Amino acid sequence: MPDHIHLFVSGALNFDLGFLIRGLKRIVAAAITGGRGIWQRGFVDHVIRNSESYSQKWDYVRENPVRASLVLRADERPFQGEVVRIEHR
Repeated sequence: MPDHIHLFVSGALNFDLGFLIRGLKRIVAAAITGGRGIWQRGFVDHVIRNSESYSQKWDYVRENPVRASLVLRADERPFQGEVVRIEHR
């Protein structure tokens, strides 16, 4: 998406997602703009509790470019895919 990203992240119970997101935003902004802020403040997270929830979230992310009228079909979007499938219970 041209104005936001979706990430599926897994971590231990004490995992600090905010710390990870702040670092990622800082690194990406530095690479793109030399450090100027490009991100909105904060982020939205969703807890995935089971396989059905994972599938629903993944389908939502894949169809996002279609809803935004960037492509006609989700598989036409060049910037997509799972790097590593997250195992969940």
